Amino acid sequence: MRKALGMIETRGLIASIEAADAMVKAADVTLVRQEKVDAALVTILVEGDVSAVQAAIEVGRETANRFGAVVSYLVIPHPDVETMELIKKSKPVSNNDDIDMEKKEI
Repeated sequence: MRKALGMIETRGLIASIEAADAMVKAADVTLVRQEKVDAALVTILVEGDVSAVQAAIEVGRETANRFGAVVSYLVIPHPDVETMELIKKSKPVSNNDDIDMEKKEI
C-alpha cells in the first residue's frame, strides 16, 4: 500500500519540534526528515496512511499555530515513487560542513 507524505513549514526550530512531537503522538506516522530551509524556516516531513497523515498535519498545524509559526502545510496522497526518492535522498545543506570541530578552541 502506498503512503501519503505530509509537510509543515514553520518559522523557528522550537515550533517545528513541538509540531513534530504532536504529530507522531496524534497519529500513526513516521518522521521522514527535518529540513532547515533558511535561517528561520524549518520543514517537517512525515509519512503514513493518508488519513493518519492528514490527522497528523492538522494536529501539527494547530500546535505550531500556538507560536504563530505556520508558514505553509501540504498533504500529498500517494506521491509518485520518484517524488519520495527525491525527498529521501536529498540532504540538508549545512554551512558548517568545512569547520573542524576538534580544532575549535573554546
